[in-house]
Amino acid sequence: MTDSQSAAERIAQLRSELDDHNYRYYVLDEPSVPDAEYDRLFRELKALEAEHPELITPESPTQRVGGAAASAFGEVRHEVPMLSLGNAFEEQDLNDFDRRVREGLADQLPSSDLFGGGAEVEYSCEPKLDGLAVSLLYENGVLTRGATRGDGTTGEDISVNVRTIRNVPLRLKGEGWPAVLEVRGEVFMSKAGFDALNERQMEAGGKTFANPRNAAAGSLRQLDSKITASRPLEFCCYGFGRVEGGALPGTQVDILEALKGWGIPISRELKLARGVEGCRAYYEDIGARRDSLAYEIDGVVFKVNRIDYQRELGFRAREPRWAIAHKFPAREELTELLDVEFQVGRTGAVTPVARLKPVQVAGVTVSNATLHNMDEVARLGLMIGDTVIIRRAGDVIPQVMQVVAERRPADARPVAIPTQCPVCGSQVERTQLVKRSKGKESVSEGAIYRCVGRLFCQAQLKQAIIHFVSRRAMDIDGLGDKIVEQLVDKGLVKSPADLYTLTFEQVIELEGFAEVSTRNLLAAIADSRRPALARFVFALGIPDVGEETAKLLARSLGSLARIQKALPEVLTYLPDVGGEVAYEIHNFFDDEHNRSVIAELQNPEHGVQLQDEGEVSAEFAAVATLAGFIDKLNIPFIAATGAEKLADRTGSLDALITLSQDWLDLSTLKGVNEKAKQSVREYFADAARVERAKAVEAQLAEFGMHWRSERKVVEGLPLAGQTWVLTGTLEAMSRDVAKEKLESLGAKVAGSVSAKTHCVVAGPGAGSKLAKAQELGVAVMDEEQLIKLLADHGLGA
Repeated sequence: MTDSQSAAERIAQLRSELDDHNYRYYVLDEPSVPDAEYDRLFRELKALEAEHPELITPESPTQRVGGAAASAFGEVRHEVPMLSLGNAFEEQDLNDFDRRVREGLADQLPSSDLFGGGAEVEYSCEPKLDGLAVSLLYENGVLTRGATRGDGTTGEDISVNVRTIRNVPLRLKGEGWPAVLEVRGEVFMSKAGFDALNERQMEAGGKTFANPRNAAAGSLRQLDSKITASRPLEFCCYGFGRVEGGALPGTQVDILEALKGWGIPISRELKLARGVEGCRAYYEDIGARRDSLAYEIDGVVFKVNRIDYQRELGFRAREPRWAIAHKFPAREELTELLDVEFQVGRTGAVTPVARLKPVQVAGVTVSNATLHNMDEVARLGLMIGDTVIIRRAGDVIPQVMQVVAERRPADARPVAIPTQCPVCGSQVERTQLVKRSKGKESVSEGAIYRCVGRLFCQAQLKQAIIHFVSRRAMDIDGLGDKIVEQLVDKGLVKSPADLYTLTFEQVIELEGFAEVSTRNLLAAIADSRRPALARFVFALGIPDVGEETAKLLARSLGSLARIQKALPEVLTYLPDVGGEVAYEIHNFFDDEHNRSVIAELQNPEHGVQLQDEGEVSAEFAAVATLAGFIDKLNIPFIAATGAEKLADRTGSLDALITLSQDWLDLSTLKGVNEKAKQSVREYFADAARVERAKAVEAQLAEFGMHWRSERKVVEGLPLAGQTWVLTGTLEAMSRDVAKEKLESLGAKVAGSVSAKTHCVVAGPGAGSKLAKAQELGVAVMDEEQLIKLLADHGLGA
């Protein structure tokens, strides 16, 4: 076989593969390989065609753009073709692009030396959004048509769907626009919008999307425009096509600014750069801020700024010579799933972890990826031996995003959850979800499998200790993961309480310890003996109880003793504590082993001494009402209104029980139907329910939360009811300290900005949150102003 025959066969194979990928990407919106793999195949085909130009055909993917228009939509012929861009992957690619531009404009550029080598070109710079390219046609300022790119010559008519995108103007603003104006840009979905959409899809049992690009494309190409209208789509303009009956400015940047003035959204990151060095600086700046942007980008687009220069440079077969997309290192890659192993966490959760054939993703070698749980394994249809797409973004743990089913080998094996703990050999059980409502309980299987070995399991013990000593918990400096592992492996620590009995002789024998480090560690342990109640509760590692819930429990109930004995029904009186979390808290403290560890921790001779314990907060004094109490009993067919009727009639639990036993009296109750009355009668005929109701009432009275308890005056905190957001770097204090101080003044410190945010504190490096605050008109202050505010309220540094 000749080299030419071999090349012809490979070219045919590559064209077939790329056509298939184009169809999946552009028509089905279901890409089966990451962009990086597509780019590799495309570059290989392009190189082979360059070596064998006689084999180039008009149908080759290198000679056209995208895929064919879907038959479900009408066709639109682009009078000015919608071309794609050439790609730069390395710094040298960008240098070569700039060199070719300057060579192509040699007769146009001013010379700065005898050879003209110092002439620089101005480039417009903007992020390369990861969405779907579209064309919008305005005639006499009115939107008349929307179309997809399609194959660059023919696209799909999506006019009805485009009109549902909220930031697409249906009529241009101002004046001076051409009679016919075609603008081009990207329809995309923000990260927050994508997360919210997938959450809604999961709740409705629908299909979830792999990434924002797929979500945007799938949403825009719906046959039912109502579905498109319900999706959080946005449009960003990056250029223009057909223009008649008027003129546009002479540079790319000025054109986009003019379009912005007419109401068409453009990128806020649009900038002008001088020469290749300016482009490189922009690329590095956007790359550093990539994770803080509100939307996904996969690179930066550079365009020669002057339109006359663009015309001079012209086009190749499928791309302009005056523009290039400088791609970021790929965040998605293909690799092979070698095995699935199972790790055991501090709560006993047995979690699958993918062991991968090592591959470079976003500049880092990845060999492991999270699989979350077995439900995720089932959703992916994952088998050992599969080729998978993995994704890594910023510092996020790499994730398996998709299985490339067509590459599954014949010997692929299913992933099976172990029946015994891989660490201690104890039984592994699937968690059960118990839903309680109106006298009924329904049990379903949860997504988590757990080892039942508790602290007998060294993995759980190690993770429990690591959590216990962490900065947000007991904050024992110097007790890193490796040291904890040594302490557990040597049998010196079998529960968190054993940390407080460690001796100098035991610690100095550990690897890496000398006299000074030993004394420092023992001093750090001693310093942790007087924790705030909230820190201690968080440190215990109660399932589903994070830092905020621990603070709520401490602030509301005031003492560990009350938290320990609180019944689930009483805990649900606290804000944001639902039934499932309430039962997790109660079950944790009801466990004999947990009670034993807490007792050891509070041993008067060497244990912890909790600070800031007191009474139930004034906010929850007499918080319960009889009607609310009856409603919380979940009596079938008794809703809030019925509960109020029963409370008004009886005035007490005892009287309600008596009423339930007298059918003649109960039957005279107005405003409650016969079915509900019969339900009341049956509910209180159950002795166990009566006993439970009386126990809950007794605890409400004991805690001072009963409707007959004394009301206390609530002293308003200065920032009560306000939501604050911290962003950027704080230099005089850490963000954790700032958060604690704001919370002590009654503020809620949130992680995202909304219209309900009271104030944003922005330090150096503040990104999308600051931009969002400015867009919404939310108050912004710097660290110096925050320090002054805290000092005014007696919280100086």
